[in-house]
Amino acid sequence: MRQMAAPSGRPPQPRAAVATDGNKGGYPPRPTPFTRAKSYGAIDLGTNNCRLLIARPQDGELVVIDAFSRIVRLGEGLHGSGRISDAAIDRAVAALSVCADKLVRRHVTLSRAVATEACRRAVNCDELVWRVRHETGIALDVISAAEEARLAVLGCHNLMEPGDGPALIFDIGGGSTELMQVEADGHDVTIHDWISVPWGVVSLTEHAVPTADSLPARQASYAQMREVTRTAFAEFASRAARFANQPLRLLGTSGTVTTLASVFLDLPRYDRRAVDGLVVPTDSMREISRRLAEASIADRAEISCIGRERADLVVAGCAILESIIDLWPAARVGVADRGIREGILRTLARQGGDVPVTRRIYRR
Repeated sequence: MRQMAAPSGRPPQPRAAVATDGNKGGYPPRPTPFTRAKSYGAIDLGTNNCRLLIARPQDGELVVIDAFSRIVRLGEGLHGSGRISDAAIDRAVAALSVCADKLVRRHVTLSRAVATEACRRAVNCDELVWRVRHETGIALDVISAAEEARLAVLGCHNLMEPGDGPALIFDIGGGSTELMQVEADGHDVTIHDWISVPWGVVSLTEHAVPTADSLPARQASYAQMREVTRTAFAEFASRAARFANQPLRLLGTSGTVTTLASVFLDLPRYDRRAVDGLVVPTDSMREISRRLAEASIADRAEISCIGRERADLVVAGCAILESIIDLWPAARVGVADRGIREGILRTLARQGGDVPVTRRIYRR
């Protein structure tokens, strides 16, 4: 997908032709009816973020014309209470109100709004869905882990490194992580094996809080996170062992992998154009992960592409990433700043009669 500048106004109407002798009565011909181009909207309400993309087909591609992202921390406190807090619901509704306004202003033809692990786990999910519907008009679809995996793969698989070796796509979310062993053929992709575990950057952070702000405490907390995720992935790891000694390919879509890629590039601020499609040596990803795990939260917050909003969560993402590399020891990690939303857009475009080419990427 590629980005297109927001339209400045309505396209001009064709001018009426001047009456001729063949136009009986001398009246100008009836103007050609204005037909607005189809547009599609995709909303992903995750455990940590609420994100929107709006796109329209053009020349065989989906062109992104609007986007929105806000950290809402929907899953904050969910690990201990089993409930989405009132404050988190308020934050989510406020963010989705912005999304609803954009859908109307952009005259979106088809849209889909999905919610993932936080809503799957919360006992009061229906309360959130009801408030969102009545206050924003958006119908939230609480999708299964299998559907989440399918959409993530559909949205990013075209960034997998070329080659014939076994390929794994991973999505480290806020409340869960999905691993998908895939085979891609052009624009089509098949998931041969997959797993979803209930550990993401929010849930794992709340599960393994350091007892003190000291280096030994941070190291112990990180070791605990690594053990939790290693155990969670054990079943999949046993099946992945059949690919030992083959040239493995690995692609990640998540805030964790894009953040670590930004640290690898030493970016002064996050730049999607530099990160999306980047390939990073696995050893570099491990080194950055361990360095961040041992740093204090204040030191992590000083890293410009991490900042205060991600400083407390990035370590859990590092632990999950290292456990993935353990079971799938590829030489390099591909980085995708795309996933569920792009998967939704492709699905909607097909429903709308468009078969979009996703060769070009959305630059933000």
